[in-house]
Amino acid sequence: RDNHWVTLKSIKDEYEARTGRTCKPPPQATRRKNFEFEPLSTTALILEDRPSNLPAKSIEEALRHRQEYDEMVAEAKKREIKEAHKRKRIMKERFKQEENIASAMVIWINEILPNWEGMRTTRRVRELWWQGLPPSVRGKVWSLAIGNELNITHELYEIFLSRAKERWKSFSETNSENDIEDAGVSVADREASLELIKLDISRTFPSFYIFQKGGPYHDLLHSVLGAYTCYRPDVGYVQGMSFIAAVLILNLEEADAFIAFANLLNKPCQLAFFRVDHSMMLKYFAAFEVFFEENLPRLFLHFKSYSLTPDIYLIDWIFTLYSKSLPLDLACRVWDVFCRDGEEFLFRTGLGILRLYEDILLQLDFIHIAQFLTKLPEDITSEKLFSCIAAVQMQNSNKKWAQVFASLMKDNKEGDKNHSPALKS
Repeated sequence: RDNHWVTLKSIKDEYEARTGRTCKPPPQATRRKNFEFEPLSTTALILEDRPSNLPAKSIEEALRHRQEYDEMVAEAKKREIKEAHKRKRIMKERFKQEENIASAMVIWINEILPNWEGMRTTRRVRELWWQGLPPSVRGKVWSLAIGNELNITHELYEIFLSRAKERWKSFSETNSENDIEDAGVSVADREASLELIKLDISRTFPSFYIFQKGGPYHDLLHSVLGAYTCYRPDVGYVQGMSFIAAVLILNLEEADAFIAFANLLNKPCQLAFFRVDHSMMLKYFAAFEVFFEENLPRLFLHFKSYSLTPDIYLIDWIFTLYSKSLPLDLACRVWDVFCRDGEEFLFRTGLGILRLYEDILLQLDFIHIAQFLTKLPEDITSEKLFSCIAAVQMQNSNKKWAQVFASLMKDNKEGDKNHSPALKS
């Protein structure tokens, strides 16, 4: 480097000697004058003196600026301390939650699951269940709680999956509707098994890449839904099923997810909704309104004043078992207790949501209530919701949910008899 600079100097001297011109160094970048330092932040500008061409600050002004600066620094420190305490509290709560999950997991694996039939209904297990299932045992507990009354085997799933794949292949190769009908498949079946399923899969948890085309669970979800369509052609595919199947796939192996899916949809409440049995659906809505009026009389009357019926918001909640309406982790906790308590808990959860947002809903009109309940706030937390659910009393005039629903069914049957043409004649 020294030789380099020496060479440059000698070239410069030789140039000046020959031409008689002087090499001037390039002008330095202009800098602000009268500043001893560059301010580190915009807040520090308040402490700087004015340039020499402007009147100097008075002592009072300088003191005021110093005070303002000190106040800004103090406020910033206060915010930092507050945020640090908040982060510390969140970490502490998360650590405590992880400890609880770890200890609960040991109890579930070592004590409860090996003695499932004898322990599932005990008070201790039910209380532990209410706290939410550890993710590592969630799928196993769901499978046991849902059961397999349909006696579906892994082999049976493979049979219906093969049938679904054959249909998809034949549909893609067939160009006319007549050819499809000749093959013993209706156009409605084609639309259900192909177009609607494919369309719905892309809409299922759209923020999760795993269910989108090219994602690891896309084909898996397609397979489970297609196999079910072949297994229950009387039900077929109905929008909303994809969310239920997706949640099961996230927690169970493929064949086990199908078994749980088929048995879950065979429950009376799910069967009524997915087969669009209007008579049964109205009974569920009527039972819900009995407990709605009991628990939230003011909100009940507010809804009544706008003729806002439960079907406007409940259908979407029940169809997807809240997996579309709530954050996924919170929806899974709802599923945990749903598997413990059955259909009653689905409607109890609905009342818990209404209770949580009662003050807001009382201020809204029909349109805004419908919009609010169709798209719930994203910041809904497990603790707040479950405290509201716990406050809901599922008892009316000493009658529980099952008794109220049975009474409505009985009244319906007696009404049908009274209106029977045979009795009139």
